[in-house]
Order: sequence, then C-alpha cells, then structure tokens
Amino acid sequence: MKLNTPASPHVHGDTTVRKMMLRVLLALIPAIIAYSWFFGWGLLINATIAVVTALGCEYLMLKLRERPVNFFLTDGSVVVTAVLLAFCIPPLAPWWLTVLGAAFAVIVAKHLYGGLGYNPFNPAMAGYVVLLISFPRDMSIWLPPFILSELDFSLPATLNAVFLGVFPTGYTLDALSAATPLDLIKTQLSIDVTIAETKSAHAIFGDFGGIGWEWIGNWIFLGGVWLIYKKVISWHIPAAVLGSLFTVALIFYLKDADHYASPMFHVFSGAAMLGAFFIATDPVSAATTPMGRIVYGIGIGILTYVIRVWGGYPDGIGFAVLLMNLAAPTIDYYTQPRVYGHKRS
Repeated sequence: MKLNTPASPHVHGDTTVRKMMLRVLLALIPAIIAYSWFFGWGLLINATIAVVTALGCEYLMLKLRERPVNFFLTDGSVVVTAVLLAFCIPPLAPWWLTVLGAAFAVIVAKHLYGGLGYNPFNPAMAGYVVLLISFPRDMSIWLPPFILSELDFSLPATLNAVFLGVFPTGYTLDALSAATPLDLIKTQLSIDVTIAETKSAHAIFGDFGGIGWEWIGNWIFLGGVWLIYKKVISWHIPAAVLGSLFTVALIFYLKDADHYASPMFHVFSGAAMLGAFFIATDPVSAATTPMGRIVYGIGIGILTYVIRVWGGYPDGIGFAVLLMNLAAPTIDYYTQPRVYGHKRS
C-alpha cells in the first residue's frame, strides 16, 4: 500500500530563541524587583546601560560581518547577556565600567568567535571577569541593604552618582559602601576571627547568607524552577552546581565550623543561585549530554568553593563557569550516550 507521506520535516517544535530568551527575562523579574528593593536603582540603571551598549555593539558587529541585522538583533540573546552582566556589577559603579563589560561580552566573547551558537565562553561571565581583573576596586564597592532608602537616595541622585560621580553633600562612595558577606567572611578569617565572631559583630548577615542577598537568591531560585518547568533549561546543571557546592561546603563545615562557612551560606551568598540557573545553563557554552551536564555542574560547584575559600577572590562563580566552558567539549566527548543498537566501544 502506498503511503501519502508529507515532505520533511515531520516534527516541528514551537520553541524559538526569542521565546526562550523572553522566558529567561521574565524569570529574572522577581529577582530584579527584590534587588532594587534592597539596594536601590543601581541595577535598573546598570541594566539599561548594558542593554543599550550591547544592542549597539550587536548591530555594529552584525553590519561588519554582513549578517541579517533584524533577525539576530531581535532574538533577545544579547539582552539576556546584558541583564546578567548588570547583576554582577555594583549598583553605583561608574557608567563606563558597564559599557566596557557589555562591549567586551558582545564584541570579543561572542562575535569574534562567530556569534550566537559559536561562542565557547559565556559572554556575560567573560565581560564580568575582565572587569573584575582590570578594575578590582570599582568591582568590589557594594552597598549594604537599605542604605540608599535610609538616606533618601533618589533616582536623580543615583543617576548623578553613576554618570557624574557626584554624591549628595556629606556622602562619598567609600562611606556608602560595605563588604559583601562573602568578602567579609574571607577577610575576617585571614586575621583569625572566627565565623561566629564575625556574624555577631556585623549586622549584614541573615538566616543563611547576607540580608537582602538571600532573598534575591530565593527569587532567583523560584525563577530557575519556573524555567525548568517550562523546559527552557534542564535540572541537571543547577542541581549539580548547587549540590556539589553544598556537599563540599558541608564536609569542611563539619570538620571546622569556626573557619568554614555553612553550606547554606555558600548556596545563598554571592552569585551561586544566579550562576546555577541562569549562567551555567547557557545552551551554547555548557555541556549538552545528560551525564555531561552533571559532570559540568559538579565542576563549577567545586571550583566555586575552592576559589571562595582558598583563592584570591571572594566569589568564584565567574571563573568556575569559564573554566568549565573550556572543559565542556571534552566532557561531551566522553559522556556521549550509547546509540541504540550499537555496542559501546
């Protein structure tokens, strides 16, 4: 009997890059609101600067490479890169810092490797690490929660600080800033002050991590779970990153709780949540096989802990992601699932 078979393709999925990126941005909205509630207008300003810069650089590179401008400029990927980078930049950082980071992420980390789908490194983390290494002082000036609202630091005042470096009379950036929980713990341990003593002497710590930061982490977690539910990302990488970070931290915490922070502190501090759900899961630069994703995530979690505890930086998620980006092709090669009907060689 002759079958009337239509031409290929026979199965069509409705998932597009634009739809995926839009869902990622939607998942970040609760965390953006929480961030702004605790730390003021800085994230929204940095995100706006980063998005405008990233779109401009994307347009320029697409023109130079003679690629379809409208098709790639509207897929949303460059906007996601810019917003993720903005999360990693201090709220009152000078405007040019955000511009440099976004430009490097798009021009160097993305387009010089061939554009979307060809970049071996996560562009947002590449831009962040370049800024962290090049401008360590500017990248370490963070704010304590609610400081700007307590001082009635309005949107115009924040804009003046970011674009002009001008602060209200009686205030300076150094006077407003404070160490992050990760940085404070690391600094105090270096002078033989125990973690319990550090937490009792400073009011920035909450139940697990820092006040404000742990709530932002909660909303990032919920946004990440929603992305898993919507099948934008799989559970393998987030579970492996957070699980390995928790496990390694637990081992050392049980060994010496005075000199090693609790596993919950590590999970809810710094960029652990953001890295696990929104950065490490980049479909281009991450491992792609099911087992490979788990190995890849475990590597990020372990490296993050090693850098935090023994490295030169308070948080290691950016370096950990980039290092495992390098290893992703090799991980995929050795974790390929067996093809049905073929014996494993």
